[in-house]
This record gives sequence, structure tokens and C-alpha cells, in this order.
Amino acid sequence: MQKIDEIEELIKLIAKLPGLGPKSAKRIVLKLINTRDELLKPMASSLAAVYKNVSRCKICGTLKPASIQCNYDSCKIIEKKYDKICVVENISDQWSIENSEIYKGYFHILGGTVSSTQENRKEDLLIDSLVERVKKNKIQEVIIATSATVEGQTTAYYIEDSLKKTNVKVSRLAQGLPVGGEIENLDDGTLFSAFKNRSGMGNSSD
Repeated sequence: MQKIDEIEELIKLIAKLPGLGPKSAKRIVLKLINTRDELLKPMASSLAAVYKNVSRCKICGTLKPASIQCNYDSCKIIEKKYDKICVVENISDQWSIENSEIYKGYFHILGGTVSSTQENRKEDLLIDSLVERVKKNKIQEVIIATSATVEGQTTAYYIEDSLKKTNVKVSRLAQGLPVGGEIENLDDGTLFSAFKNRSGMGNSSD
């Protein structure tokens, strides 16, 4: 079979998605091609619409309509006022916690972790905007819900250090969070235990 550049490029792109490899990507592409009108066309249209109309908030990191302009003083996405912020690494972590219905408050999505070997990654995360949100929204507690990995722990301590001058209470998910565990892979019971038994970190005002 003659190779078609467009198909080969699509296979390469799909293979980059989590949990997929070249073989799975080929099966997906073949399925799309064989169902052009039912899947391929509407999916292409949907992807284009998401690219155009959905963006990541530069303040809190969550997904939002591109037309909404957020600021530190008032969240245009969540109208209800809270006094807590839960800090997570990725949007998938936010969704997992939201689906468990064990936490009511703001979220702050970093967009990754601070690498212990790459100092420049600190500037790539939304830690400075977290500090500003705490200052301007009368936040009483920041719950750090990063994963129990080396990178997650490094990020947690960097956040704690960044919040020192705000005197806000800083807590960390505790019991039930296995070493090396990622938030998005935890079940509701484990998340509930981790939130309920969260512990204060060194710079808490308590």
C-alpha cells in the first residue's frame, strides 16, 4: 500500500496521546477513514472548534471559553465565593476531584510540576498567579494536591515557600495517598481519605 503523507502524519499525532502507540493509532485512523461522515468529519469540526473557542486561563489554569477575560479580583468562571484553593498539577486531576464531590472550593491548575533537575520549569508554572489569588481573594487555606512523586513533592515545597509571606494556611493531602501515586488514578474513597486527613505544612499560620 502506497503511503499517504496526511495519514502518516495523523497516525504520528494520535500515537502521542496517553495510552496509545503506533499500532493503536493506526487502528483509530482506519476507523476514522472508514466512517468519514459519521466520525471523521464531525471530529475534525469539533477539534477545530475547541482549538478556536477554548483556552486555558492564565490566572488559575482551568479551561474556559476563549471569549471570557478573567482577572484576580473576580472569577468569571465560578460565581460562588470560596475561602479555599486546591492546587493540582493538571486539569485531569481537577476533574477527578470534582467528580468525587469531596471538595468545594477554587482550583488552581499548575500545568505540570517543578522538576528537581530543571530549575527553569518553575517559571513555566502558575505559582506566581497562585500567590496573587491568595492575596486578593481572602483565601484562608491552600490545599496542595500534587502527586506523591519526587516531582510532586518538590513542587509542594516550592509552593509552600512561595506562600510564606501570605500567612495563609497551607495543607497537604495525607493518608491514603500512596507513594508515587497520581491524583487522577485514585478512587473516590482514597481521595476522600486524603482530603479528610490532610495535614498542615511547615509554614501554616496555625
